[in-house]
Amino acid sequence: LVALYEKVSPGVVSIQFSTTEGEGLGSGFVVDKQGHIVTNYHVVQDVDSLEVHFASGEKAYGKILGVDPDSDLAVISVDVPEEELVPLTLGDSDTAKVGQLVVAIGNPFGLSGTTTLGVISGRGRILDSLRTTASGTAFSAGDVIQTDALINPGNSGGPLLNLNGEVIGVNRAIQTSGITLTGEAANTGIGFAVSSNILRRVLPSLIENGYYDYPYLGLTALNSLSLMVIETLGLPQETGAYITDVVPGGPADQAGLRGGTRRTNITGLYAGGDLIIAVDGHPVKEFSDLLSYMILNKAPGDVITFTILRDGEQMEVPVTLGSRP
Repeated sequence: LVALYEKVSPGVVSIQFSTTEGEGLGSGFVVDKQGHIVTNYHVVQDVDSLEVHFASGEKAYGKILGVDPDSDLAVISVDVPEEELVPLTLGDSDTAKVGQLVVAIGNPFGLSGTTTLGVISGRGRILDSLRTTASGTAFSAGDVIQTDALINPGNSGGPLLNLNGEVIGVNRAIQTSGITLTGEAANTGIGFAVSSNILRRVLPSLIENGYYDYPYLGLTALNSLSLMVIETLGLPQETGAYITDVVPGGPADQAGLRGGTRRTNITGLYAGGDLIIAVDGHPVKEFSDLLSYMILNKAPGDVITFTILRDGEQMEVPVTLGSRP
């Protein structure tokens, strides 16, 4: 752990920012020798000024190059001597296992260079996107890693590393059950990080274009199914993503996918929707499986094929993906 920290910490930065509402803190890390630094979108959102502080003591103003509110990622650039830039290596988050030891490094509460140790607690979690639909509901951010490595305010945007010193996630958020005596969010041992493979897919577009175009289905589905819901809906199996609603005119609607329409004895739950059980031949146990696969492997304009169960019949439905509006 000492060797890992000494190797990696020069590439981890502290971020200080100011907005019309005050000042704040975040973290980030260097990804190349061209001065590109990854952090969270919510760290740089609506900032008036942005400072990047290196472990060596070097400081520079940061310029926002690209933002991705869907996965809560951003890229900023700095103009510093090349020797200050120690790029971190992106690992393959698909190989990360629950129970695997991980290390988080960042700037919690302004304590720069803080390192914490934990394990991967879960894979394939879903968080709300920081971008909303026209109706005001949030899009979904998928392929999120859950960890119990301590993450606190100020850690946002810092790296989550495996024991080889490779970045497997970008620390994003914590699940909190209250606040501390000083009014900050209280850590409950449940933290979330954007997977490195999401970052790997998004990063080139953020640098080149300033944004990333996410594939869009235009449907809402239940992520997991309880026995009560399965029995109420009359579903033929216990796993899959049950479609509750489709956006009129959206890709799913145009492909003929159906949401529920028949009232049930559970308020707000409607029967008759399609149950997605596979995507491009890959089994779907929960909606998070579908979302992770689509985000990591598909782009707008691509065709994705769902295997669904409808009225007891198995069907293959190809959908041409759109762009998130």
